[in-house]
Amino acid sequence: MKIGFIGLGIMGRPMALNLKKAGHDLIVPERASLTDEIRAAATVVADAKAVAAAAEIVILMVPDTPDVEQVLFGPGGVAEGLKPGTLVIDMSSISPTATKDFARRINAKGCDYLDAPVSGGEVGAKNATLTIMVGGPKPAFERALPLFQAMGKNITLVGEANGAGQTCKVANQIIVALNIQAVSEAFVFAAKAGADPAKVREALMGGFANSRILEVHAERMIKRTFAPGFRIRLHQKDLNLALNAAREMGMSLPNTAIAQQMFSAVVAAGGADLDHSAMVQAIETLAAAKVAQD
Repeated sequence: MKIGFIGLGIMGRPMALNLKKAGHDLIVPERASLTDEIRAAATVVADAKAVAAAAEIVILMVPDTPDVEQVLFGPGGVAEGLKPGTLVIDMSSISPTATKDFARRINAKGCDYLDAPVSGGEVGAKNATLTIMVGGPKPAFERALPLFQAMGKNITLVGEANGAGQTCKVANQIIVALNIQAVSEAFVFAAKAGADPAKVREALMGGFANSRILEVHAERMIKRTFAPGFRIRLHQKDLNLALNAAREMGMSLPNTAIAQQMFSAVVAAGGADLDHSAMVQAIETLAAAKVAQD
């Protein structure tokens, strides 16, 4: 298939390359940031409008709700180049409410729309093991399924209404943030008490406390490897989506709010672009102790 791909960042680039490996033709918009690898793998066209005009399916993987709106409906955007029957798939993590509006506007052009945010970070994107949470009509999902299978492993049609995938992703981000906070507190506690954090991690991985956060993020905390797999500022954006939606629904997410404040403390110290495992730095400051030395 001819696949337009817009958003070739930390995760988008390996996702697009996995589609190429699966035998699909890539079409991407010109950007100064395009790598030589992408230029060799794809047909480069002028803008998002030209991508949509040349593609059967257009995939977006950009940072935030305003970015999706700009790519879709801004000057030279996807909507200007769409032909009836084109499928638009937004794999960004954005507002479920805005997603419903974007879908209606794309549907009015005779095109289908899926919201299909992902989880798994840079590692999952490179290894094609992403979890993909999809909202939208089942026929569109079935059409896109071979593409999803080239990028991920755990692929779920959460609901046939647009926005269902984004709602699931917000729930995922709440769970991930609270797990990072729990692991941060546990390891700062262990270090302050004089235990070897590496040995504590080894012991806990054999028990009920084991999780992907304990396996991956605790190791980053111990080794002080905070190069971004998923940046704090992006996780903050996702928690804002959760807190704003909770406010609209008249409900409380107290621990989510605390996790957001922990991220904000790291950002205030200049850590917005660190990996979200760097939340541990805020807990360390409160405890006057470190999991390990930088």
